[in-house]
Amino acid sequence: MCHAVARTLGLLGVICLMSHASAWELSPQVTAEEVVYTYRNADNGAGPLWCYGSTCLVKAGNDLFASGLETLPDQVPLNNVRWLLFKRTPEGWKQVQADPVDRQREPCPLVGFPDGRIFLSSNPTLTEPGVYSGPAEPRVLQFSAQGAEVPPVVEVPPFQDPPVFTEHSYRGFAGDGPRRELVLFNIWMYDLYYWTFRDRDGNWSKQGKLIFPPGTEYEEPHPVRLCYPEIYLRNRECHFLGISDIVEPVKAWREFKLEMNQGRTWDYDFRRLFYTWTPDITTTEFQPWIEVASREKTCGHISNLDLWLDDQHRAHLLWAETTVWHKPVRDRFFPDVPLQTSLEYAIVDRGQVVQRQQLVLGGEQAGSEIASHGRFQVTPDGRLFVVYYVSGTDGQGKPVSENRIMEVRPDGTHSAGVPIALQKPFTSFMTATERGGSPPSYTLHMLGQRAGEGNTIAYASVRLRH
Repeated sequence: MCHAVARTLGLLGVICLMSHASAWELSPQVTAEEVVYTYRNADNGAGPLWCYGSTCLVKAGNDLFASGLETLPDQVPLNNVRWLLFKRTPEGWKQVQADPVDRQREPCPLVGFPDGRIFLSSNPTLTEPGVYSGPAEPRVLQFSAQGAEVPPVVEVPPFQDPPVFTEHSYRGFAGDGPRRELVLFNIWMYDLYYWTFRDRDGNWSKQGKLIFPPGTEYEEPHPVRLCYPEIYLRNRECHFLGISDIVEPVKAWREFKLEMNQGRTWDYDFRRLFYTWTPDITTTEFQPWIEVASREKTCGHISNLDLWLDDQHRAHLLWAETTVWHKPVRDRFFPDVPLQTSLEYAIVDRGQVVQRQQLVLGGEQAGSEIASHGRFQVTPDGRLFVVYYVSGTDGQGKPVSENRIMEVRPDGTHSAGVPIALQKPFTSFMTATERGGSPPSYTLHMLGQRAGEGNTIAYASVRLRH
């Protein structure tokens, strides 16, 4: 009947077909679980998933690629790793490239295009071996899926000014797959991000800055450095989601944590979530910062998880919140605040938060199942899902460690979480996301670390519908 309506009523028929197509039932079926590579800890403050705001897994054409890290045994931190490039084959994952010369500190995220091009963001040090820290040079390497073993084309993107970057890039790398365009953000100290844009003609044609929020409300005012950003690029519209990464700003809490940590001074705050956007990164400045969420009042913790843009140009945001990050801090300063962790979701429409949902809640007074990590998965018919990891115990006291998936519906509701029957669940993972140039898919592609598996990076594919 819908086909007949489509022939006679045009648009109404198309709407009917779309409604029929979107009625499929979520039924996750695991189709693959594979080891990609193992690694040795580099002890340099970064690991294979350290660039979690970007992705190290992309689909380029019909092929899947992943980037990885290899620790160089004859080098010392900080710059003691090199990038690896893997391709998925019928026999499993095969290493097809490795950096032949350079060293760096951080993992190297990817962008893939439908035409089979793969772009890798590299940040090699310019220091001599044995030097702890120093200048680095951001580069973008271009590979081809059809000849992934061929050495890449190396580009050195221009930046405004230009600044002197270091091995601590905290960079964000994103691509618009259909338009074949890229954007790269690289941090400079505690003040701002520099960004550079590559157009579909292959030219790095626009550069600019994104200055951090001022942080005037702190006891000692200073910029709120934002790190590990999720960046979404579509038709030159660019959206940015970042988490505060600064030294503990509250003196009383800082002194107590110093005592709690037996004098160890490493104490950074991740508890303020900021968002900004521009309708056209090549012509228009980023809009004023929006503080989407904060756990500043109770010394809590926030993890920024994902960002997606729908066809109405609304930004969908996903993050995890913990009321108080450390139990001793709670017991000392907030004895009446229950320790809880939640998975949170919001929609921002042209600079205004128009919807909020709490998807999962666990902890004291809320049950013993804790959702600590998650990602979006978008299907070709526009349905939005959240894939997440749950640990703890169920209502009967049995241990829980599994990945689940739920749908977030346009009307502001969400479904219950459906277990994904992986033999080994992912505790932390990336996906083949649109932010990395990959297309929407009815198959969920996951890359990350699995429960109880140590220094192993694994892959899984999950078909969401029959």
